[in-house]
Amino acid sequence: MRIAMIGSGYVGLVSGACLADFGHEVTCVDSNAEKIAALKRNEIPIYEPGLDQLVKDNATAARMFFSTDLAAAVGNSDVVFIAVGTPSRRGDGHADLSYVYAVAREVALALKGFTVVATKSTVPLGTGDEVERIIREINPAADVAVVSNPEFLREGSAIGDFKKPDRIVIGLSDDRARAVMTEVYRPLYLNQAPLLFTARRSAELIKYAANAFLALKISFINEIADLCEVTGVDVQEVSRGIGLDNRIGSKFLHAGPGYGGSCFPKDSLALVKTAQDLGSPLRLVETTVAINDQRKRGMARKVIAACGGNVRGKTVAILGLTFKPNTDDMREAPSLSIIQALQDQGAIVRAYDPAGMAAARSLLNDVHFSENAYDAAAGAHALVVVTEWDAFRALDFNRLGKAMATRILVDLRNVYRSQDVAGLGFAYFSIGRPASPLEPKQAPK
Repeated sequence: MRIAMIGSGYVGLVSGACLADFGHEVTCVDSNAEKIAALKRNEIPIYEPGLDQLVKDNATAARMFFSTDLAAAVGNSDVVFIAVGTPSRRGDGHADLSYVYAVAREVALALKGFTVVATKSTVPLGTGDEVERIIREINPAADVAVVSNPEFLREGSAIGDFKKPDRIVIGLSDDRARAVMTEVYRPLYLNQAPLLFTARRSAELIKYAANAFLALKISFINEIADLCEVTGVDVQEVSRGIGLDNRIGSKFLHAGPGYGGSCFPKDSLALVKTAQDLGSPLRLVETTVAINDQRKRGMARKVIAACGGNVRGKTVAILGLTFKPNTDDMREAPSLSIIQALQDQGAIVRAYDPAGMAAARSLLNDVHFSENAYDAAAGAHALVVVTEWDAFRALDFNRLGKAMATRILVDLRNVYRSQDVAGLGFAYFSIGRPASPLEPKQAPK
């Protein structure tokens, strides 16, 4: 099939590359001419494992194309996916749909023959209705079906998620559109990926409800972790114990510094605002948002406590800046709040991240960006693991201990076991587990 993917950001580029890999002819469209020129040179604007090779392979095979000409791409396509951003609107937290509606206006003028317009951007309840209204108002003669096809991609594992999905949600009411969308995803038949056809508004709400529920699970286990710390219980044992219940499941029950990224914070807040506007407030989701915001700065207090209650003039080394490993995404990353709170208390911050430092430089002030974990640890009074990159899972603690001013490790992702770290002379602090009883040792001179 011929497909136009409008928007060549994270969702659009990953989705377009995967659809091209299925054998479809995909044209990725973006208004940013520099981005399109870079993509034609196989320069990928985001960090996602395997994406650069996937794009290169399909571009070489003449299945994937890049263009700034929306009208030409739409006029030549059977399916047009809208995959532009829907950031939180400044001031009120609602999803900013201006980009979606602007694309809808351009698409309306370019439609030729029967075309399915599928919204893949994360959009609030009723957005599809407005997209259809815009198209029919601008082009009353258009033979078009507007459907909702939300994405469920996790940064860092997006290609696998697209090719082996738990489900594919498609909201529509047109039988012709159903046949077209079935054909789009037919290559996944052998993977037995279930196609869930719903009403359009149901599909829109499914996306928001799913993200809000996962955010709720994270905030829940983080609060349980706080209780574990004051009672001497190990939160990892609690997580395993409840996660083995099939009704609950083990995913998203890992205690940490709070959730971040491009989806959970933005989507949870947008759902809260939508529900409030409709007079049906979602108190659990509202509380989840508040808990997560408070937790991020609370992690800085944990670091300060580990340093004896005072970090003024002390150096704190931060390992991991992105909101999760295997991405360069700094949006709503817990590290931003943690570093700001530490700096507010007078700390000197050194930081290292395998992929996120370029993005972090524009978001953080007065931070020394290091070449590696050991460079960051040089002269530090505390080392803080904020993001669980694989590169931080097997650190050389003898080397760290010699480089640091004080042997204190604050592990906000529970990467290590207390007894292992304490045996190397470090005071160890983690999430939802008893702190190491050892006093922090000075590094040998």
